[in-house]
Amino acid sequence: MQLHLCSWIEVDDYLKHSPGIILPIGSTEQHGPTGLIGTDALCAEAIAQGVGETAQALVGPTLHVGMALHHGDFPGTISLKPSTLLLVIRDYLTSLARSGFTKFFFINGHGGNIATLKAAFAETYAHLAELDLPQADRVQCQLGNWFASAGVNKLARELYGDREGSHATPSEVAVTQYLYPAAIKQAPLSEVVASSHKIYGAVDFRRRYPDGRMGSDPSLATPEHGRQFYEVAVKELTKAYLEFLNAD
Repeated sequence: MQLHLCSWIEVDDYLKHSPGIILPIGSTEQHGPTGLIGTDALCAEAIAQGVGETAQALVGPTLHVGMALHHGDFPGTISLKPSTLLLVIRDYLTSLARSGFTKFFFINGHGGNIATLKAAFAETYAHLAELDLPQADRVQCQLGNWFASAGVNKLARELYGDREGSHATPSEVAVTQYLYPAAIKQAPLSEVVASSHKIYGAVDFRRRYPDGRMGSDPSLATPEHGRQFYEVAVKELTKAYLEFLNAD
């Protein structure tokens, strides 16, 4: 079930048997010469919908824009400041908590969102307590980074070894190739790519990672690999969601 395709009556009926909702979040940012700008949001959205179908859970609208300020020197990147994203998440959660949801499971596709999401959870708990909403003390948030699950990491090591890298990775590019085969990109890639520099501002990032990749070789990606990553991520995150939903 997708929240935006439901009526309010259907949501009300859903809440009678489950307080849980899955919220996909990604980013709109460069992913190297062959990666789609929407990669992080597209992966999170598809995997969240797969988890929702498997777990019979409601899936909220995807947050397509995240915290990607360090990619801002590449054309097409859109980013929110951490402070802005924090308030967006807090307002999403507050709205849904007013409806009666208490279990919020975020499926995230972008590493740059992690710190802000954790801060937003803490901010939301305090905000709901101040509002004195019913069941405010029962609200819980959990973060599931699909790209960091044990099965996904194992498969990436088996398929790509140390050529997986940490941005514009063949694993995430493979998932988008599986989901959107008509949008597969081809471009020349340099054999040498930086991988170990710390992340600072956007201009510095592009100077150190000139084509946008971080230690990765996305030319190794295939749609079949993407199907495997998708299935592993859905399986592991479904288990994590159900454990979260049923925990006190």
